[in-house]
Amino acid sequence: MRIIHTSDWHLGHQLLGISRQFEQQQFLDWLFEQLVQQKIDALLVAGDIFDSANPPAWAWQLLYRFLARVKQQLPQLDLVLVAGNHDSPSKLDAPDQLFKAFDIHLIGSLPRLENNQLDFDKLIVELTNKEGVVAARVAAVPFLRAGDLELGSFDDEVPDKLIAGVERIYQQLAAKITELNQPTQASIALGHAYMVSSQISEMSERRILGGNQHALPIDMLTQGYDYAGLGHLHRPQQLGGQAVYYCGSPIAMSLAEIDYKHQVKLLEFKDGELLRVDPLLVPRRVELIKVPATPLPLSQVLSLLADLTVIEQPLEQQPLLEVLVLLEQPQAMLRDKIAEAIADKAVRLVKITTSYLKVSDNSTDYPDEMLNQLEPEQVFSLKYLAQFNDKPPAKYTQAFSELLTSYQQQDN
Repeated sequence: MRIIHTSDWHLGHQLLGISRQFEQQQFLDWLFEQLVQQKIDALLVAGDIFDSANPPAWAWQLLYRFLARVKQQLPQLDLVLVAGNHDSPSKLDAPDQLFKAFDIHLIGSLPRLENNQLDFDKLIVELTNKEGVVAARVAAVPFLRAGDLELGSFDDEVPDKLIAGVERIYQQLAAKITELNQPTQASIALGHAYMVSSQISEMSERRILGGNQHALPIDMLTQGYDYAGLGHLHRPQQLGGQAVYYCGSPIAMSLAEIDYKHQVKLLEFKDGELLRVDPLLVPRRVELIKVPATPLPLSQVLSLLADLTVIEQPLEQQPLLEVLVLLEQPQAMLRDKIAEAIADKAVRLVKITTSYLKVSDNSTDYPDEMLNQLEPEQVFSLKYLAQFNDKPPAKYTQAFSELLTSYQQQDN
């Protein structure tokens, strides 16, 4: 059995005011081609289908056109989609009866029966291979909010009821799948969550769980599951050397993701055993350009922009440009000067990032009102930049993230 795991489409997204409709349509067209060329049996989408709870009409059209195309041309392919923290559970659940008629499994909110037990019939989806035989079952878990977790059922000795509530849901589903499965059938978890030791990307993701910053343990997805396909983090990554994967977003959701290898995951199972997990790299249809790579004085930046070479393309395909400038003091008409330097070039200026020469070791680099709007990782990056005039190496960022996670777990 062959499966594609994808997530974080963020349909309707704008990058600093620039619509991503062209790029998202290109991704969905490419994804359909992969479903055909790779002879895929099932497509799993791990949340954040939309960028907001109220996406624009064109975002709904992208989704509906894609789903209709798949069911018309690949009627035997299984489609399973779950909500992420950006999605509206009620809006995704609204067409449930219509999607059910076309054998599309889209789960917005956690379904429970009248006795408050999990609705296994909705949460556990059978996946069939080319022969029409059930080759796997997937626990399709939407983003879980505190109200989904029955926190009142835990006694006061439980150290973290939110984490315990999430673990219980995944464990109950794993146990039910184990009960249903034959030895030759695989068990898959599909969810949208933030896990211990995972790497977030600057400016586009937050630690999430019930509105709080909680990191979930990896072992809750390794007990009873042969593969766990996650959404929420935009950087593709494998966790703990286990079969627990974030596939990442298919296009860059922020300028900080310029170096990400955006992808979907191709899984292959045989007789219930996971044979391989391969990345399928998503072509970048619109380039992200950063000039210069690190901040330089304005005169040097303007010279580099004057020498910038880009090919002529339609507006929607023109690269998105971030300009980094090192200043001694605020510069009047800065945007106008940069815009003039690129006036004859087929690029779209989306951001000017300014940094200032360090005046004193004891100076306050950033006002409190600015710091209050930033995530800890962003403050760390800014302070490193102020001291060393460069972005922090990946190993430092990872170490800081691990320390922060450890601190937050103790604090909670």
